[in-house]
Amino acid sequence: MLKMEKPEKAEALGRLIEEYPVIALLSMHKLPGRQLQSIRESLRSKAIIKMSKKSLLERAIKTSKKKNIQTLLDYVKDEPALLLSKENPFRLFRLIKGSRSPASAKANDIAPKDIVVQKGATNLPPGPAISTLQKVGLKTTVQAGKIAISQDKVVVKAGEKIGEDAVGVLSLLKMEPMEIGLEVVIACEDGVFYEKNVLDIDVEKYVAELQKCVSEGVNLSVNANYPTGFTIELMLQKAFSEAKSLCMDAGFPEGEFMGSVLAKAAREAKALEGYLGG
Repeated sequence: MLKMEKPEKAEALGRLIEEYPVIALLSMHKLPGRQLQSIRESLRSKAIIKMSKKSLLERAIKTSKKKNIQTLLDYVKDEPALLLSKENPFRLFRLIKGSRSPASAKANDIAPKDIVVQKGATNLPPGPAISTLQKVGLKTTVQAGKIAISQDKVVVKAGEKIGEDAVGVLSLLKMEPMEIGLEVVIACEDGVFYEKNVLDIDVEKYVAELQKCVSEGVNLSVNANYPTGFTIELMLQKAFSEAKSLCMDAGFPEGEFMGSVLAKAAREAKALEGYLGG
């Protein structure tokens, strides 16, 4: 009976792979069941998560006819799962990243980023805590009966293992440098694959860079006198303004600017009259 279930489960998973245009490979490493349930609820209308044994997942991918889907096999590691959706993969990544929560560090965890202890006062009284802090190179003083950190210090660099001494310090300072949640390893849409570092976009920075590119493109078009549909109105306004300035500086009575030229002449005549004393 159990032997019959495996092919059926692989076939069912394979049908889902064919049905959904966006397939993402997830890592479930150290993800508590309670948090997984919460994430599933938040994604209910946008995506489904299918957990499976590694062998069944690989079988479903191997039998799929979807374009380039076999590439996923190179990324299947321990505790894998599939996320299947019709949503944009970048939007899905932001939703999943936003569902992650901070957690305490344990010995031998890998630091996801530089872990920095910043200078300033702590709530720790002087005593054994001082030697614990100094084990990771923190410089300390005592201020108002409490331990204070004298300067910022990177106690663990990104990608390094967190040692016992660092765990003790982070625990004392109540710092939670780790994150618990689903991890998107790679996503596929229409045969195109996006790894985690590509999906992880700083939206505000990206929008700012786009705005800068547009601004610089407009400036280049206008200053090079190269008209485009986007800049022609600005260029005509600039040409009109420059023509008006030229006519007024030269005192040339062109019909479009006659009023401005006469007004300027009247101001200059009044100023001259005042200078000559009437």
